[in-house]
Amino acid sequence: MTKQEIYALLEGEGVAFTAVEHEAVYTVEEAARLALPHPEAGAKNLFLRDDKKRAYLLLVMRDDREADLRAIQAKAGTRRLSFASVADLMALLGLRRGSVTPLGALNDAEHRVRVLIDSAFHGRAIWAHPCENTASVLLAADDLFRLLADRGVRVEWIGI
Repeated sequence: MTKQEIYALLEGEGVAFTAVEHEAVYTVEEAARLALPHPEAGAKNLFLRDDKKRAYLLLVMRDDREADLRAIQAKAGTRRLSFASVADLMALLGLRRGSVTPLGALNDAEHRVRVLIDSAFHGRAIWAHPCENTASVLLAADDLFRLLADRGVRVEWIGI
């Protein structure tokens, strides 16, 4: 989905959101320099795979936390986790490096990717790219969860 298609989907579903256009950002540090409002809603998105390339996870966590892949692996019930390749990111989610977002799971027609959202976002707002790293949308994490689940995405809250 394109950025405009994401905006149209959110509007069509009645999801309240605020969109901010900005320069392309590729890291949490670059995103922090944008000084977007509601920094507590900042998210880090990690695209992971198991060692057999059978399980793919998109981990959405607070941007001020470090990812403990062994702990995530245990909680998700997977084999050893590592970062998935840029080629896998494009093939499964239709996303480029730097544009990883839970909204990208809407491009996963086969529903191969599980989206794990940090339960710290439950009941709070979250920033997400609309499938392009030149914009960010602020929305309720619960609305994001519901939107994904309603479209068949395997999405779960996870304590990190």
